[in-house]
Amino acid sequence: MIERPRPVADGENGNYRLLRTIVLVGLMGAGKTSVGKRVAARLGVPFIDSDSEIEIAAGMTIPEIFASYGEPDFRDGERKVIARLLTRPPCILATGGGAFIEAQTRAEIKEHATSVWLRAEVETLWQRVRGKPGRPLLDAPNPRAKLEALNDLRAPFYALADVTVDSTRDASHEKMTDRIIEAVLRHDAGHAGQAPTLEVLEK
Repeated sequence: MIERPRPVADGENGNYRLLRTIVLVGLMGAGKTSVGKRVAARLGVPFIDSDSEIEIAAGMTIPEIFASYGEPDFRDGERKVIARLLTRPPCILATGGGAFIEAQTRAEIKEHATSVWLRAEVETLWQRVRGKPGRPLLDAPNPRAKLEALNDLRAPFYALADVTVDSTRDASHEKMTDRIIEAVLRHDAGHAGQAPTLEVLEK
């Protein structure tokens, strides 16, 4: 689902213009949606959740897609939806936890966007997702152990993201927003030969 940002006061967006989509990757509970919405509002651009867009395209919820078709078919549909979303004007795009693991999806993101891994400790993730519905991959006798196994499996792929930002339990959403923008600016500065993600505007 695309969410339009709330109106921002003059200068509240930090005097930046988003030139390249920022794609948030990481495990469930990392804050991709909650923080992503605030980054979008700060920069005055749309926020898009790829899982919501998949549900709209399929006319089914994510758990229903998993139950009816299995994970491989879900990943194929996810790849197509994300590729389509990457053709839109720059936005903040939050992806499902497994999206960045797929090589083709990862390549599409690399070509068209700047990826940001929201990295968090497993215990932090667990405290955020425990008891919440709609997590088919945690439908297991020991969901915390499953989450830890997913982290072990996926972390090496998330580490391929352009930028890594630590999502800590003590960081407010506003602090995380600051961290992401600052990290992207550092990435731009370190890759001067590439098209920047953020343009710094005159005050």
